[in-house]
Formats: sequence, structure tokens, C-alpha cells
Amino acid sequence: MSGAGGGRGCGSRVPQRAPWNLVAATAALCLVSATSVWTAGAAPMSREEKQRLGNQVLEMFDHAYGNYMEHAYPADELMPLTCRGRVRGQEPSRGDVDDALGKFSLTLIDSLDTLVVLNKTKEFEDAVRKVLRDVNLDNDVVVSVFETNIRVLGGLLGGHSLAIMLKEKGEYMQWYNDELLQMAKQLGYKLLPAFNTTSGLPYPRINLKFGIRKPEARTGTETDTCTACAGTLILEFAALSRFTGATIFEEYARKALDFLWEKRQRSSNLVGVTINIHTGDWVRKDSGVGAGIDSYYEYLLKAYVLLGDDSFLERFNTHYDAIMRYISQPPLLLDVHIHKPMLNARTWMDALLAFFPGLQVLKGDIRPAIETHEMLYQVIKKHNFLPEAFTTDFRVHWAQHPLRPEFAESTYFLYKATGDPYYLEVGKTLIENLNKYARVPCGFAAMKDVRTGSHEDRMDSFFLAEMFKYLYLLFADKEDIIFDVEDYIFTTEAHLLPLWLSTTNQSISKKNTTSDYTELDDSNFDWTCPNTQILFPNDPLYAQSIREPLKNVVDKSCPRGIIRVREESFRSGAKPPLRARDFMATNPEHLEILKKMGVSLIHLKDGRVQLVQHAIQAASSIDAEDGLRFMQEMIELSSQQQKEQQLPPRAVQIVSHPFFGRVVLTAGPAQFGLDLSKHKETRGFVASSKPYNGCSELTNPEAVMGKIALIQRGQCMFAEKARNIQNAGAIGGIVIDDNEGSSSDTAPLFQMAGDGKDTDDIKIPMLFLFSKEGSIILDAMREYEEVEVLLSDKAKDRAAILKDPDMENEEQPSSENDFQNQSAEQMASGSQEVDLVDEESPEEGSSNSHPDSSSPADRDSAAGGPPSEQNSHPTESPEPTRLDGECTDLDNQLEQQSDTEEDSNPNVSWGKKVQPIDSILADWNEDIEAFEMMEKDEL
Repeated sequence: MSGAGGGRGCGSRVPQRAPWNLVAATAALCLVSATSVWTAGAAPMSREEKQRLGNQVLEMFDHAYGNYMEHAYPADELMPLTCRGRVRGQEPSRGDVDDALGKFSLTLIDSLDTLVVLNKTKEFEDAVRKVLRDVNLDNDVVVSVFETNIRVLGGLLGGHSLAIMLKEKGEYMQWYNDELLQMAKQLGYKLLPAFNTTSGLPYPRINLKFGIRKPEARTGTETDTCTACAGTLILEFAALSRFTGATIFEEYARKALDFLWEKRQRSSNLVGVTINIHTGDWVRKDSGVGAGIDSYYEYLLKAYVLLGDDSFLERFNTHYDAIMRYISQPPLLLDVHIHKPMLNARTWMDALLAFFPGLQVLKGDIRPAIETHEMLYQVIKKHNFLPEAFTTDFRVHWAQHPLRPEFAESTYFLYKATGDPYYLEVGKTLIENLNKYARVPCGFAAMKDVRTGSHEDRMDSFFLAEMFKYLYLLFADKEDIIFDVEDYIFTTEAHLLPLWLSTTNQSISKKNTTSDYTELDDSNFDWTCPNTQILFPNDPLYAQSIREPLKNVVDKSCPRGIIRVREESFRSGAKPPLRARDFMATNPEHLEILKKMGVSLIHLKDGRVQLVQHAIQAASSIDAEDGLRFMQEMIELSSQQQKEQQLPPRAVQIVSHPFFGRVVLTAGPAQFGLDLSKHKETRGFVASSKPYNGCSELTNPEAVMGKIALIQRGQCMFAEKARNIQNAGAIGGIVIDDNEGSSSDTAPLFQMAGDGKDTDDIKIPMLFLFSKEGSIILDAMREYEEVEVLLSDKAKDRAAILKDPDMENEEQPSSENDFQNQSAEQMASGSQEVDLVDEESPEEGSSNSHPDSSSPADRDSAAGGPPSEQNSHPTESPEPTRLDGECTDLDNQLEQQSDTEEDSNPNVSWGKKVQPIDSILADWNEDIEAFEMMEKDEL
């Protein structure tokens, strides 16, 4: 629910700028809309057809609004299946959904400015009189502060904005004397007690009559609120202050925004979904652009547009950069963890993110807006409506659809930005689906299940406030509207606020609070509008070329005609296209084929790779289709691997002197070989294989015989490595990542998959260590001649390790006192400082082949990494087993040894970088907490 009238917004990411700006006094306002720019991807729609569709929208609104007024008013909402009004307390409770209802004729107030946009000025005048006569804001009912603000306060302000506009025109509303504004001010004061917190964040609910905390209020005990709930107030509250001169409203809304900005996660610049209103601690630490956060980002950009405060634009651009860095995986937008933004929090998306392409248009970032919008449209074409949530492989996750308007909103803004008639056809599809599947005798009913077409007795007020407004504006020409929409900005509920408020009653200090707590890179901020010739290159099929590769992404079906052409070429001797299951990232021929198909291979910092296809870069249309088919196969392969057994993390425990089990490394499991959760752990000394990549027959079988072989990732499949070391007599294998600096601290759990063949012949256990963890073992081997490790499903108790018969001949401490009396050198090199980062290749001898650390990471087919990352379609990481036992034991050891360790020589260490073990433990515990949150965060 976002938007700015006619497509206003600022901050393009393109380097060249348009020679024009629209400046409203001190507010730098940029016009992004370019309706004259048309990409010729679809035939122009005739004016007659546009008028017909516009009239159809008017008739649909009349059907919805008329039935509400006839069967429901003065109730808050219409129940279209039973043709009656929904009154709070008289119908079975629907939980939080009912918090929007306050016995204040919600649908009527929410529809006020829609009536004017649709040229129903007489009906608007009648509606305003009804609101003034019938609506009571002093009801003993607990309502949502967020919903009441955007729907009721926003509705009253939007109605007031257009009432004074009509009065100035001299025909309608001549009797009007700011009565709606006075009601808005009354409601604003009723909402202010919600801000009575130490943080300035509002309580999520308030009693309209009794406020907060009073016994009669029945609220005020909440501790959490959503980010959007606290961060979607500034437009309405600032407008109320600017209209009335009462600065308190804008001050409170600004304070809430300031607090949220200060509490963002500093390393990722993301915010979580829910926050404690008293302490400021993040309660839900996942982050996305959908439910719970969406309009917070929207209001930062629009607050700059409406109020002209540079700090809001700076904050938005900082967040937007983080969104595009971590959350955006075109065309998908996937939630991540704010502390570990490379870790996806879920594998499904909610429908509220459909607003984001519209916001990207206002930002001036058109390409990802087109991509995400097209993906959403393909989902709609499959299900007729956008499900409330759907998975990354476009299956229904939550089947409801409450007639949400966000997709229509983004469609409108993309049409305003591109002038492409394709988006008129999209709007036409929305109209047809609403009439065909949602229309009932008493209005329009929400879909209970988009798969079955069943209805729910519900017609939310936002359906009239937003859906019909955006659809009508989509088909209307400028002369069809009685006022200039370009003079207004849309709130998240599509209410209209005039831009001249930016220069009215400016008593609020515009101190740039952003710079108070962060250093900002000015190069990230764009202050002028993008040149449309840069947004849309000379290629008239620009937008179509972006959409084309996504045409079949949902159904995963390939055009029959192309298949027939390819079959004929095969018979004539041409090579068949590259299949995803055969792809090897180290094969130069395969890479050349990818390039020909318009597929780019990108190496990520964490060692994963990502595959991205741009059809316009393909050598031919047939190659583009082959590329699309390849990407779809990669998605299917990823999905198939995701559905395979998801294993928890394993443990590699160093048990030899001087570690004795105190060092436990988090290891990724394998989907083949000995299952450590079902069999006894494997224990043995480690030895490096030759060649180090393990991709051919080992030249040092005597060195790995009866030991656990260390091999480097890369050059071949994991299963091939396992077979080679098994044939050499190894009892287990540890694959160490070849991407220098990779760590389980920052990367999701890596699970090694098979090679698509039968792997039952592999009998030994295989585990995966990132570079940071693997270097600990490698450096220990350099310091000590023999290093023994334990491979298990979870760390073994240290006392059990010391009692193990295999340890009888080991030099081990006989007591804690003896242990504390070990030399400072042993302490430093054995347990105190163990987090080593090996900055050079392990020394294995001149005959070893050490692959370049920058070599493609995806030649090992892996679930949780490639190939899912190759197509921007990541799989959800499996939840690890808690390692509480060893963590507790290590904590106790640290407490007992702290005095002695402090006396140790601080200059004695081994390896090139060292980190205290308590820091490592803190990192491990944070990993465990992050994975636990993945389960708790499921809505």
C-alpha cells in the first residue's frame, strides 16, 4: 500500500540525470513519471477501450460502495455473502484483523477521497455530511494504532484535502469549514497516549475512550510492535501538524522514526519485523519488504517528498542499498536475518511485498521493479489472484486473498513510468478476475482459497480506498480527473495529501539526525530525477525484454514451437542444449554455452555462485529460450534437492593434545556416506590428500590409510572426492572450502549433495568445513605432528573423551590443577587462541595441486548452496542440532582457567591470526540462535 500521486519520487541509481527538477519550495521533489515514454512491447490500447475499462471500474465501485451503504452502513465493513454489516463484538472475533474496526464507519471514511478521484463529487459531499453527522470517535473499543492512523486519520485528512480543493473550485463543498480536519485533530489527540513509552515507539493498540493502561482501557500491557506499525505514522501525523499548526503530532511521529533508525542492525542496515517498545530489542530478527516492515521503508521516502527533510532520503537510500544487496534476488524478494543477511529466513513470500515494485518506480530503479512485478503477474495468472503467501517455487503457502490492492498499485506506477500498454492489459486482467471470481450480489467477497475459488464473508475497507482508485487512474486520461493528481502524494492507504504542506507550518527542526549515528556515503544518495532516456534505452522493447525471460517462470513450461525447432536441429546433427544436471562450472565449454544463452555466473563473497539470465544478452532467441529452460531446470534441481533429507549440522572435535575436545567446529553434513546420527562417531588422525582437491586417484594412499583425509573443495563433485579417498583407505573425509575467509559465522549451513547418481557405494562419513574453521585444523597440523579429530552428529562430552581407552597413551592432564599448570606456550597454542585464519595455502609439498581460491564454488553440487544459489532461488537452510553440552562444558573450563590464562604470555600464539576461544563460543552460540529463530519466526 504505497504510492505518490502520478509517480513522484527521488533517487535514481543511474549516473545521468534529467535536466529538470520539480521543486516545491524547500522540498526537493522529483517527477519520475514519464507517460510519454512508451516501450512498444504491446499494441497501444485505444482511447475507447480505456474509457470502457474506466467506466467498468466506476460500475464496480458503485456495486461495492452502494451495497455497503445499503446493507452495512453505519457499520465498519460490509459482509458481502450475508449482505449485512460487520459490527465489532456482534460477530465472532477474527483476532487481530478486528483491531481495524472501531465502530466509526470505517469503510465510509476510507472511501472519501476515492469518491472524488472517481468524479463522484455529489456522492462525496453526501458522504462528508454523513461522517460529520453519524461518526463517533469516542467509542469504548480497543483499536490498532497503525490501522486507525492509515485508514481513519488518513481518510479524514484525505477527505479534508479534497474538500478544500473542491471548495476553491467554487461548485461543491461551499458550506465546508474544516469539519473533517477537526475530527482528524480529535482522533490525533486520542492516539497520542499510545506514545507514552520510554522509547517513543507507540503501543500497538489503544482504547479510543480510555486510552492506555487504565483498568477500563483493556490494553497497555503489550511489549512488542511491528516496525511498520511504529514507522508508518509520519505522513498522517505531519500532515495533521501542518494543517492545524499543532506540532506535537509530527514531533511524536519523528521520534518513533528516529528510534527505529537508531536501532537498525548496523552491519547490515536492515531492521527486524517486531521490536520491544520499551527496550528497543529486536524480537523478530528476520527482515524483508513484506508484512511487518513494508510501509516503514515507503514512509521514509515519502516523508522526504512531502516534508523536504534530507535525512529521510538518506535513511531510505541506506536501507534500499541493503535491501538490494541482501533481500533482492530478482525476481524474488526473500526475507533474511538482520545479523546474518546472507542467511535466508524463509522460502516463501507474502503478498504485501507486491507494493515494492511501485516504490522502486518512485526510487527510479525500474529494472528490478519490472522483474518482480512480472513474476507476481505470472503467479496471478496461475491462481487468478495473488495468494497471501507463496513459495519460491510458486506454490501456494497461504491460500487466502483479501482483495489486496498492492499489485494494482505497482501496475499503475509502472504504467506511469513506462507508458507501456502492457500494463493496461495487466489492469484489464485484474478487472476481469475481480468480476469473474470475487463479485457476489452484495459486493465483492475476499477469496478464502485461491485454489478452489471459495469465498470469505469479508470486504475490507482498503478495497474501496485503494483498488478502485488505482485501477481508475490506470485507465484515466488527465482530462478525466477533475484535479491534478501530480499535486498530491499517496499515503500507504492511497489517501491524498497535498504537496504544498512541505512549506506550511514548518516549526519542526530539520536537524539531520541521520548523521548523528552513522557515516554516510554521499555517492549512494541521488538528489535529482533519472533521465528517462537512461531508464529506457533506445531499444523500444526494453521493458518487454526484461519481462520475456519470466513469462514461463511459474508454470515452468517451455514453448512447444521452440521445442520442435530444437528437436529438428538435433536430428540434423546439432548438439543438444546444456542441461542443468550436466553443468560443471569449471568446464570452459559449459561457461561459453552459458554466455551464449545470456546466463552470467557471479561469484559471491561467501563462496557461493549465482546464475542470472538476461535474455537480451543471448546470441539468438533460441539461445535465450535454452537459457530460460536451463534456469528452470536449475530451479527444479534446487527444489528437488531441497525436498531431499535435510540434515542438521555435524561437529568436528579436536581431541588430541593439547585440545582434548575443547575445540568443536561446526561442520556441514553430506547427503551421502555414513550417517553419523545413526552410527557411532568416527575418530582418527587427519592427513592431507594428494592431490589436495581429491579429484583423481590419490598419490599418497599410505598417508591417508586409516586416517581422516583433508581435501579442498573444487574441481569435481563431492561424491567423486569421497570415492577417491575411500579407495585410498581413508576412514572419513573433511572437505575444506577453497574460498579464503569463508566462515560459518556469516554463511548459511552448507550441505553436500550427491552427484545425481547412486552414492550407496560411499561408506565413509564426509563433513564440510568453511575456510575459517578448516584453517584451525591445518594450523594445528603445522604446530603439532599429529592431530586427532572426532566426527560426530554432536560434540562428545570432554570427560568421556579423556576416559576413552584410545586416549590412555596420550599425554593428558591428570587433574584441573595439572591442566592449569601447563606451560603458557601450550595454553596459547592449544586452547586459548584457536580461531586461526590461514592466509596462505597449506604446505603440502611441491607435488600438491592447490586450486585457486577464486575458482568457481559451484562445481560441487550442493543443497543449501549451489545450484540453488545459481538461479537466485536459495533453499532454506536446515535447522542445526543444539550443541548445548559442549558449550556448557567449555564455558566451565574457561571460568576455571581464567586466572591462569591471564598470566600466560600474551605474545605466544600460533598461526597468523588468533581469536580467544570465548569469542568463538559466542559466535557459535549466535549461529545456533539464528537457526532457532528460523523456526520461531514462521508466521
